[in-house]
Amino acid sequence: MAEKAKGKGKPAEKTAEKPAGKPAAPEKPVAPAAVAKPEEKPVAEKPAKEKKPPKVHKKEKGAYTRYKVDDKGLTRLRPYCERCGQGYFMADHGNRYSCGHCGFTRYKQA
Repeated sequence: MAEKAKGKGKPAEKTAEKPAGKPAAPEKPVAPAAVAKPEEKPVAEKPAKEKKPPKVHKKEKGAYTRYKVDDKGLTRLRPYCERCGQGYFMADHGNRYSCGHCGFTRYKQA
C-alpha cells in the first residue's frame, strides 16, 4: 500500500515555457506631444471613364398595345390564353407565345 500512496502524491510542478517566436519588446511610454501623425499617401489620379449612351427602354403599357383600331373595328394583336380564357393575353417571345398567369406556352408555326 505504501507503494500506491507514493504514486498518488502531488504532481510535479511544471514550469511555464514560452512559445517559440519573436521575443516581446519592452514597450516605451510615448509622450502625447511626441506622437507623429501618419504620412498622407499621394492619391493616384484615375483615368476618366467614357460615358455610355443611355439605354433606350421600350415603353409598352396600357391596353392600346394589345388592340389595333381599323375600319372593321378592334382586332387583337396577341392571342388569349387557352387555359385562362378571355382577358389573359399571351406574351410574344419571338418563336412562341406564353401566358404570364398560368405559364402555358404555345409555339409558333415555322
